[in-house]
Amino acid sequence: MDREVIKIKYHSDEIEKLKYIDGKSDWIDLRAAENVSLKAGDFALINMGISVQLPRGYEMIIAARSSTFKNFGLIQTNAIGVVDESYCGDEDIIMMPVYATRDTRVQINDRLCQFRILRHQPEIVFEEVESLNNAARGGFGSTGKN
Repeated sequence: MDREVIKIKYHSDEIEKLKYIDGKSDWIDLRAAENVSLKAGDFALINMGISVQLPRGYEMIIAARSSTFKNFGLIQTNAIGVVDESYCGDEDIIMMPVYATRDTRVQINDRLCQFRILRHQPEIVFEEVESLNNAARGGFGSTGKN
């Protein structure tokens, strides 16, 4: 199994340290590093309490946990976050941009989002063609229709 090192600077002594959830996933939870009260319609950047230095050639993908909307009524406004290896300064703190669909309260250590790291994609060459010479699958949104 390959192993890579991510250097972590914690900006809070109150949040739990990063760790895998044993046997469940290779995504790693991020926790709120501040208490935040939001009214329906509010936007906020919620501090996750860490800065990172990713291994060279990697990027971090951040997505809301599946329970974030149910438990807090929050939607991550950028759908997913992408952190590249240049975002690595001591004050480059990971934040979660959220929109509140209802009045809600986030407490320190609430698990709101999760991340994984991926290698950068290889350089891609775009080749323009007149036809892809493949059968159509049914158009956008056709999967699952009878």
